[in-house]
Amino acid sequence: MQFALRGTTSLCRQACHRPGLSPWRASDRAAWGASRAGRHCARATGNKSGGVLDRPTVTPGIDRSSETKKKKPPMYRVMLHNDNTNRREYVVKVLMKIVDGLTVDDAINVMNEAHTNGLACVVACAQVDAERYCEGLRNNGLIASIEPCSSKS
Repeated sequence: MQFALRGTTSLCRQACHRPGLSPWRASDRAAWGASRAGRHCARATGNKSGGVLDRPTVTPGIDRSSETKKKKPPMYRVMLHNDNTNRREYVVKVLMKIVDGLTVDDAINVMNEAHTNGLACVVACAQVDAERYCEGLRNNGLIASIEPCSSKS
């Protein structure tokens, strides 16, 4: 019981069409996988419910690798401004609470830079995250703003 595959003259060489093997016998199913039992050649038998998929065609001259690349969202910097009302310890505590992944040392460095220079970059991230961080810092009494990152940095 052998079937010719659609579009070819060769015969199906799958295990279910070898003489003596039955796709319904448990010992034979284990040899070549119960999920493929007789389904790989359904189109060759005239069954329209499943079958062998035709080989996909490749059009020369079309570069598909560039179509699958996702563009990165534009980066924004969250800037912390110096103020004379909040204590340094409070600023460090708020920075660690609001900004994900900011360590104690990073928060202290940001706080010191804002204190000495008047302005410090807290984090550079996507616009949605930058707006969320800025709003969280403002809700806790700090002066913060966001600005787009320059394309050269």
